[in-house]
Amino acid sequence: MSDVKILAIESSCDETAASVVVNGRDVRSNIISSQIDIHTLYGGVVPEIASRKHIERINQVVQEALDQAKMTLDDIDAVGVTYGPGLVGALLVGVAQAKALAWARNLPLIGVHHIEGHISANYIENKELEPPFGCLVVSGGHTHLVLVKDYGEYEILGKTADDAAGEAFDKVARAIGLGYPGGPKIDKAAKDGDPHAIEFPRGKVRGSEYDFSFSGLKSAVLNYLNEKHMKGEEISVPDVAASFQRSVVDVLVEHSMHAVNEYGFKKFAIAGGVASNSALRQAMEEACARRHVQFYRPSPILCTDNAAMIGAAAYYDYLKGIRSDWSLNAVPNLKLGER
Repeated sequence: MSDVKILAIESSCDETAASVVVNGRDVRSNIISSQIDIHTLYGGVVPEIASRKHIERINQVVQEALDQAKMTLDDIDAVGVTYGPGLVGALLVGVAQAKALAWARNLPLIGVHHIEGHISANYIENKELEPPFGCLVVSGGHTHLVLVKDYGEYEILGKTADDAAGEAFDKVARAIGLGYPGGPKIDKAAKDGDPHAIEFPRGKVRGSEYDFSFSGLKSAVLNYLNEKHMKGEEISVPDVAASFQRSVVDVLVEHSMHAVNEYGFKKFAIAGGVASNSALRQAMEEACARRHVQFYRPSPILCTDNAAMIGAAAYYDYLKGIRSDWSLNAVPNLKLGER
């Protein structure tokens, strides 16, 4: 079989990204235009601004991806694009671009689920990784514990009942004055703090051993800060960051290892923006090693939103004959496994 070259586009939040991926695992280009500097001014992502910036950058980013891969659209076999979940306006820019390119060049169009893309990021640097395996997807919008049965086949074992882990990081970072984006800033501050300085709660969801809850933890941190302010006591930002981070990591690892034990996983992966957190990576690696489970995690650049992961996911849909028609639309609340 000849090589399958996929042009992939990702615009679900505040990164405009395009990539050329060959045979699902060979990334020839991975261009990411980030909007972090703009949204930092507002303390978080402003959907309207994100959409406008995607429109401004999408053509250049796609062209850069083709140029870096030393290819033209004549070399491409299919166009893959994130169509959900995400910010509806942002998604629409990528979907419209992908449909236009596919229509103009009579190429197959493949709509990709954003979370499936994050999971598939693990295939890029781990050529030997194949399903089945367990995967924890942790990002600003999602916290999912997933059984990856096969390429494109998933069973959600657990998910967050309220805030996603990354959302909790952003809110706590703002509360302690670190600003946006919260994940990397808490990770950095925590390195100078004592993770045992403050005992914050570990969220549980009654009746569901795999589901997550982070809103109670967020409230506990805010209550701690308010109490300190009212008493006029000094707050150690590194200690708060480290203690909060430990609480999140403990729950993520505990639920994941419970699934490892119950399902007998021999392979376990993490994915999503929070998967680049150094404390989570270390704790998960140690927990897997104790159980003789092979642990996989993408490089940090592949944990953040990128198009290479979308190209990897699109390749396996392409092999299965899955195609999207011209009615493909943005689906901001798309569930994993839905089409």
